[in-house]
Amino acid sequence: MATRAPHVLVIGAGTGGLCLAHGLRRAGISVDVYERHRTRGEGLLGYRVGIGPTGSRALRDCLPPELFEIYLATCARSPRYFNVLSEKMRHTASFPLRPDTHPVDTERSVARMTLRQVLLTGLEDVVHFDRTFTRYEQHDDGTVTAHFADGGTATGDLLVAADGTHSAVRRQYLPHAVIRDAGTVNIATRVPLTAHTRSLLPESVQRGISLIFGTGGVMGVLHVMEFKWDRDGRLKPETSSADAKLLADWPGLGHDPTRDNINLVVWSTARRFPSDVMRRRGTELIQVALELTANWHPHLRELLSLADPDSALPIRVSTSEPVPPWKSSTVTLLGDAIHTMTPGRGVGANTALRDANLLRRQLILATAGEKTLVQAVADYEAAMVPYGFARVADSLGRSGTNGDDRMYQPVFGRLALLGARGYFRVTSRVPRLRRKFVDDFYTYRGEQD
Repeated sequence: MATRAPHVLVIGAGTGGLCLAHGLRRAGISVDVYERHRTRGEGLLGYRVGIGPTGSRALRDCLPPELFEIYLATCARSPRYFNVLSEKMRHTASFPLRPDTHPVDTERSVARMTLRQVLLTGLEDVVHFDRTFTRYEQHDDGTVTAHFADGGTATGDLLVAADGTHSAVRRQYLPHAVIRDAGTVNIATRVPLTAHTRSLLPESVQRGISLIFGTGGVMGVLHVMEFKWDRDGRLKPETSSADAKLLADWPGLGHDPTRDNINLVVWSTARRFPSDVMRRRGTELIQVALELTANWHPHLRELLSLADPDSALPIRVSTSEPVPPWKSSTVTLLGDAIHTMTPGRGVGANTALRDANLLRRQLILATAGEKTLVQAVADYEAAMVPYGFARVADSLGRSGTNGDDRMYQPVFGRLALLGARGYFRVTSRVPRLRRKFVDDFYTYRGEQD
């Protein structure tokens, strides 16, 4: 069996694709990444992503050790509580989360743009920007050629689709795969964190992840993001000397405009939104959020009114349908390119990172001659497809992420809301149930192969 290391083409410089590129490069496997955005600062990358133990483990396994330390240093302050609030900002429940003393076994808050800059570090000669993939060709000699909109091509031994929900690779490779509208719309906003905006939130909300169960089928999620640098990009005095040295030498900070902020997302069934909501931006979009939340606590509404208009984004939530088995080949997929999921369980990025780590391990075995390249791909897909689509189903089943959820029905909605609030209230007040809830939170977000 040949042991020549394959050359891997990755389409898409998102979280999963870049993690895979680092992992392959560390293993001595040649890789090139092709990204449609023109620069490292483009894309809808300004919001929070929660990285649990599964994601952090994949990053630790794939990244060079010093870059993994930079990843840890660039995380926002970790959440200390998982809160459930009413629209009047009354606490239904509050669950203390584990401290972030362990590099992996905890929940970390990461800004998407910051994580992107971390993952691009050290791959400057590998990532090719402004390269829009159009199609691929598989050849009789086992190679595969990617074609790009600029007329260029690239040839390798394996092509990996890491190009997200609207994957052009998937459209060609698995044309029968279905991505459908989940029936909900999010309006995501980012509020500058100042002394005033901080004062609008109770301490536990400042230090936690807060899910808002509002009446009338309007829901929200709120995260406070505090980093080790100030609004001018200078390191804060309380930053440890070790982190200060890492960040002072890290070039990515110069490309990252992320500053302390409050992420506030409002969502509901798509039926509650204007028909042109996906075309709205700025103050018009914030006004839609304010109209949806007319009965919310004045402090929450003030935060919405203070949101950066340029940060306001409408997101139509999508979900994948399970794909029947396919014959493995020199093309494969990871992350949202194969198993797009709603944000209901907050594990989309973690699952993409898990994919990257699993595929890395399989390709190392192929390079060592323990299996063929196509068998390595088949073994990766045999594990990835079941857990990926299980996460899709879990996320869609979460209250409020499906537009047909009872929460949005006129008769049953109030009963569903009372039931959800009651569940969290009881669970948080019974010690045994509270411990189990927190343990299950980490177990789910820490699953590994």
